[in-house]
Amino acid sequence: MTTMYRWSLFALLFVTCMDVSLQKKTRKGPQTLSRGWGDYIAWVKTYEEALMTMKERIKCVEVKGEVLTDYHSVTLPSTALKKAFAVDKTVQKMAQKDFVMLNLMHETTDTNLAADGNYVPRIIFVDPSMTVRLDLVGKYSNRLYTYKPSDIPYLAKNMKKAKLLLHTEL
Repeated sequence: MTTMYRWSLFALLFVTCMDVSLQKKTRKGPQTLSRGWGDYIAWVKTYEEALMTMKERIKCVEVKGEVLTDYHSVTLPSTALKKAFAVDKTVQKMAQKDFVMLNLMHETTDTNLAADGNYVPRIIFVDPSMTVRLDLVGKYSNRLYTYKPSDIPYLAKNMKKAKLLLHTEL
């Protein structure tokens, strides 16, 4: 009896371990469009979808309206900026509440989004009139739409400016 008991216990333990192992492998959350930039932000899939969403929000008389487009590749500067962006509560809150967020890995066909080149990472503000905001740029004259991790407060300042401009200009 004890041998059978031991084998039964072993079989039960083995099945439990296998079940836990399978759960760990399949328990990954769904892949979000954020790609690590902020999982609580509602991201759109395409530039066209971002523009449509922005137009709909304006028609519904919501305050939201700017499109914040982020182009990035999987490089060290992008990774560092992504981490800084994802942990900054001010930027995350504004991105959730006040912007249509688009996170692109590939270029769009709209050449206006590459006013000063196709470098990455770059963060571009587009207003509801579908105009790239040339007045909302980063600190660097050779790459106007780039931000470094240490520039997150400057990005937050530009996001606040974009919200203000939405109310005063449009």
